[in-house]
Amino acid sequence: MSATNTSDGKTFHVGLCMAGAVSAGAYTAGVMDYLIEALQEWQKRKDANRPDTPMHNVVIPVIGGASAGGMTAIITAASLNTQLIPVSKPSADLMAEHPENKLYHSWVDLVDNDMFPLMLNTDDINSNGIISLLNSSFIDQIASRELKANPGATKPTPPYFDPEMKVFTTLTNLQGFAYNIFFTSNTLCDKYYMTIHNDYACFKINNAGAKDDDGWIPLDFKNDINCSIARDAAMATGAFPVGLQSRKLSRKSCDVNSMPFCSQITKNFPVPPPVCETLNVDGGVINNEPFEKVREVLIEKTGQADEKEYHDFDKFKSTVVMIDPFPSNKPGPFTPDQKLFKVMGATFSAMMQQMRAKPAHLCDAMNDDKAGQYLIAPTRIRPRLDGTLMEVAGDKAIACGALDGFSGFMNKEFRIHDYFLGRFNCELFLRNYFTVPASALEQNEIFKEGYKNVNKEQFKAPDGSYQIIPIFTPAPPRNYFPIPIFSSGGTWPVIEENKIDAFEPYVKKRAQALIMNSIKTGKPGKFLIWVGAKVILNKMITRSAMGAIKEALIKHQLMK
Repeated sequence: MSATNTSDGKTFHVGLCMAGAVSAGAYTAGVMDYLIEALQEWQKRKDANRPDTPMHNVVIPVIGGASAGGMTAIITAASLNTQLIPVSKPSADLMAEHPENKLYHSWVDLVDNDMFPLMLNTDDINSNGIISLLNSSFIDQIASRELKANPGATKPTPPYFDPEMKVFTTLTNLQGFAYNIFFTSNTLCDKYYMTIHNDYACFKINNAGAKDDDGWIPLDFKNDINCSIARDAAMATGAFPVGLQSRKLSRKSCDVNSMPFCSQITKNFPVPPPVCETLNVDGGVINNEPFEKVREVLIEKTGQADEKEYHDFDKFKSTVVMIDPFPSNKPGPFTPDQKLFKVMGATFSAMMQQMRAKPAHLCDAMNDDKAGQYLIAPTRIRPRLDGTLMEVAGDKAIACGALDGFSGFMNKEFRIHDYFLGRFNCELFLRNYFTVPASALEQNEIFKEGYKNVNKEQFKAPDGSYQIIPIFTPAPPRNYFPIPIFSSGGTWPVIEENKIDAFEPYVKKRAQALIMNSIKTGKPGKFLIWVGAKVILNKMITRSAMGAIKEALIKHQLMK
């Protein structure tokens, strides 16, 4: 990818990377909501020439993501030319919907308060076979509702988003892109055939300056240009393997062959024209945190390819901000166990970790002086069920963090909590951590000019650094915690066991439908299998599933 320097000397570029999250996409949505609100308020002050307003610019030229992060990236793109009203505090009716905000409506409202009855509905199981363990039709409903053309949208793209912003999602392409390596051989087989499965759906917003051969598919929600492709890509990147339905994605072959992130393969071994149709599962399987791809786009935008420069506060022109509801933890001790199912589990875990590894960036990643990358992740002080408090981070700080991210589908209060925690964490991040040291206000031309003749003290973080995106509201008091009070009586949502028990008939019915559909046999045999499924297998599966759900919720302090 060639570098094209478009920096004007007063613009700082921020590339957003959004990791996979399942229902904890509600947290990512909250982070994005506050970030957009902060940029919006800053722009209003600059437009009005308000005194003591830093005058540098922060522009987002790229958003990339995987799974729920990729879906949120495309939802954000669909919001650019519509009125996105921040949901800054809960309504008097905590369960009220907010269709005026695509981020909230998509991730918190979904299509019902408690989604499990819908996800356990058996309407999707028919003679064509089993598509997924859970009914995924609600995803189609949300995608159709939020990612549709909006010809009435007249709002111009806000100046803090690049008018040609690039948006991409990772995909796990099950067919893959085939290539071969030539070997001089003692047989007729002189080619070694291989396949890569890491794929991307790449879009450029508003069709401005689009080229037929740059691999970025034009995307314009105002004029209905490729909206259906973006909608399919959003569903494809979020197709959690086995649990949710796999998704097909159809793109022009020329767009796939020119796609920048796979061009080393597709330009030499192009897919045949005119159309490339792929079957995909969750993009997070192979690349759950595509921050290195976001960095590539930033380098193209700023022309600053030298790592020493873009990791130097006094020189950098851009940075990557990663939003990750499930940041990785330090590996615990490994206990060798040769039992079959232990080895199977360890093998799957090893494969996932290896597929997501980024060996080309290992040396760079080990350097702890990182002006070029920041992370927003969940953190809060949380009550245990016994009333004592504990400081937690990552998946333990979010209510959607149980059941590998699926717990948010059980209770809307869980999603509401994570959304407002995302907003709160983003506020603290922008105030105290998304900053540059004082030296940058003297040495870095962007911030030197931006903070010129400004009373800098109001934008000073506790450690003496200064905010990249200025926050104009006063710093909140120490005990400030803008999380609503839930039906549990506190700021941590807790579900009653009887509400979980209410899911049991749905679990039982779906388990039976899955068993029956997985076995093809004649009528007499089918009757006997039905009896077995009803009496024995169904009971065992239901008991096991309900036990696993309760155990996970109790472990996460979410069920009384």
